[in-house]
Amino acid sequence: MRLLDELFERNRRWADGMRQADPQFFTRLAGQQRPRYLWIGCSDSRVPANQITGLDPGEVFVHRNVANVVTHTDLNALSVLQYAVEVLEVRHVIVCGHYGCGGVEAAMQARPFGLIDNWLRNIKDIYTRHDAELAGLGAGERFARLCELNVRHQVANVCHTTIVQRAWHEGRRLAVHGWIYTLDDGLLRDLEMTVDGPEQIPPPYRLDLVAGDGEDDSGNRGAV
Repeated sequence: MRLLDELFERNRRWADGMRQADPQFFTRLAGQQRPRYLWIGCSDSRVPANQITGLDPGEVFVHRNVANVVTHTDLNALSVLQYAVEVLEVRHVIVCGHYGCGGVEAAMQARPFGLIDNWLRNIKDIYTRHDAELAGLGAGERFARLCELNVRHQVANVCHTTIVQRAWHEGRRLAVHGWIYTLDDGLLRDLEMTVDGPEQIPPPYRLDLVAGDGEDDSGNRGAV
């Protein structure tokens, strides 16, 4: 017996159900991908972007990693961002964390977890930066607040890239949003951190872009 037959059967039932509800669904889906949104979220299996936003496949471009981190050295995340902004021309980038995030919780601990400790260092830096605020909270509140702070810092990191700043420089309508998801009730919460122009980020991170800036010798655009 082939392994994981149950998943193939579930896939067949899903595909049949979609065709019965909308006979042209897969034809349309195969013909075009023009999502308006890029979702940068956590790898946690309980936070599937399409399902919690009620969007169909093809309506949201998705990048997920442990604890929804965006760094200037992560070529995977930056490649997704570049493709979404410059090729798909999305209008909104949503950084969505969630309460109860295992990556954030692990970053709050001293014990080692292995290779992922290098990744969690990004969140430990945020934890340290906000130590005074977090120290005054109870354990549960501290955990929840760090989940929120992590989203806010990742929104800033997205906005500091040359990818996003070049889009603004060229007059593109592009907004970056910070949201958080609650596992207990399935609801999204807006952290009221929406950035849609360079004037909203600190001066040291604003780039004075002119033609050719931000490209290396091969013509590839980089990011700060």
